[in-house]
Amino acid sequence: MKILQIVPSISLVYGGPSQMVLGLSSALAKAGVEITIATTNSNGDVGQAPLDVPLGVPVAQNGYEIYYFRCSPFRRYKFSIELLQWLHKNAKAYDLAHIHALFSPVSSCSAAIARSQQLPYILRPLGTLDPADLQKKRQLKRLYAAVLERPNLAGAAAIHFTSEQEAKTSERFNTVTRDVVLPLGVSLPLSASNSIHEKYGIPTNKPILLFMSRIDPKKGLDLLLPALENLDSDFHFVLAGGNPQDPSYEATIRDRIQQSQLKDKTSIVGFVTGSEKTALLEAADLFILPSYYENFGIAVAEAMSVGTPVVISDQVHIWQDIERSRSGWIAQCNVESLTQALKEALANRVEQIQRGKNAQIFAQQNYSWDGIAQQVIKTYQDLI
Repeated sequence: MKILQIVPSISLVYGGPSQMVLGLSSALAKAGVEITIATTNSNGDVGQAPLDVPLGVPVAQNGYEIYYFRCSPFRRYKFSIELLQWLHKNAKAYDLAHIHALFSPVSSCSAAIARSQQLPYILRPLGTLDPADLQKKRQLKRLYAAVLERPNLAGAAAIHFTSEQEAKTSERFNTVTRDVVLPLGVSLPLSASNSIHEKYGIPTNKPILLFMSRIDPKKGLDLLLPALENLDSDFHFVLAGGNPQDPSYEATIRDRIQQSQLKDKTSIVGFVTGSEKTALLEAADLFILPSYYENFGIAVAEAMSVGTPVVISDQVHIWQDIERSRSGWIAQCNVESLTQALKEALANRVEQIQRGKNAQIFAQQNYSWDGIAQQVIKTYQDLI
C-alpha cells in the first residue's frame, strides 16, 4: 500500500497539526506501509529563512520519504507550484492521498489534482470547518469554499476528524461526506528536566501552571489571565508558545502580563520544543488550555502522556474523554467557570496526583501512535 501525505509545512513553527504528520508517517512505516510526504520548505512568514532542506528530491527519514518543494514568495500561504506539478505527474503512483488542512491553497489545489487524476483522497480539516473558525474572514472563506473546498469535500473518499465533537459540529457546505474519526497520537523526546527550572527562572517550591500552545485569540488567554489573577493560592505561571503569523497579539499578551499582578509570578519562555518541551510538561502541576474551539488539542494529550493533569474548556473537543477518565477539570468558556476549576484543581494535591496518573494511563491506551496507525491502516484499506 502506497500512501501520499500532503501537508503545507512540517516546520516546528506551525506546531502540532503539522508535526502530527511525522508521527503518523513513522508509525505507518513501522507497520509496513509505504509512505511519502509532500510538503513545502515554508518556515514562517517573510523575514524568516525557509527550511534548509534539499528540494524536489526524496529525503529518507524514519522509514518514510519526504519531498520538500520551494514555497512561493508569499510564505504566509505556504504555496508551491512545484509541489502541484510534481503531484500532477506522480499521483497515479499512489493508492491514496491523505491531505492535511483546508483553506490552504496548496492543500486545496492538491485535492483538485487528485480528483482529476482519480487518486482517492482523505481530507483532514484541522478544525477549519468549525463554525467559529469559519467566522474569521467570513466573506472570503465563503467564496473560497464555493470555488474550491465544497467540490473538494464532495469528492473526498472521507473526511478525517480527530474527535466525535469535531465531526458533529463541522460545516460541510451542503455536501454529503463519509466521516472517519481517528484521534491524534503523542510522541515526545526524552526530558531535559535537570536544567529547566534554572534556565527559565521557574521556582521549585510553588505549583506550576503551564500554558503551552500558539499565542492566538482562540486559545482563551483573555479568560486565563484574569482567572489567574482571581486565585488566592500561591503559584507560578509559565507561558510557553509563540505566533509567527501574528506577533502583535503575542506582544499584547506579554504587555498584559507585565502590567498586571502576574508579572512577578510568571515566566514567559517563548516557543519551546524537543527535550525542553517535555521537561516543561513534566514539571507542570497543571496544564491549562481554555480554548474557544479546538478540534483535538494535541498539547493536552502530550501533557497527559507525561502524567500532568489538565484544566481545559468544554470547547476542546476531547473534553469528554478527560471528564470520563478523570484526567483533569473542565470549565466553560468564561472567567468565572475557569477560576472555579483552577481553584478546585489547586485545592487538593492528592487529587491532582491521582488525576495525573489517570491522564497518563488514558493517553497510553488511546493516544499511542502504534495503536492509532492500525486504525488508520484499516481506514485506508476500506477506502482503497
